[in-house]
Amino acid sequence: MATKTNFELSEEVMIKHPKKYKVYLLNDDYTSMDFVVDILISIFHKSYEEAETIMLEIHKKDRGLCGVYSYEIAETKVMQVTRKAKDSGFPLKATMEEE
Repeated sequence: MATKTNFELSEEVMIKHPKKYKVYLLNDDYTSMDFVVDILISIFHKSYEEAETIMLEIHKKDRGLCGVYSYEIAETKVMQVTRKAKDSGFPLKATMEEE
């Protein structure tokens, strides 16, 4: 004979959403604007128009927001930018900040 059991939680369960991280590209005097646009399209999946807008923001304000991601994805994007820039001979840097 099967018995039915009811479970009750004595405390409310709080669901925490994972923290999000903003990824920025930083301006420098050596990286070409075309390379920055290429990075924004290839790594951050921006359209050409979006990439151009963000590139100009980086140029004018010393940094530009590329996207907001979970920690692991943000960290991967920063590493991809660093590797691609180094392989291409540019000092372009990406950073991430908690949202």
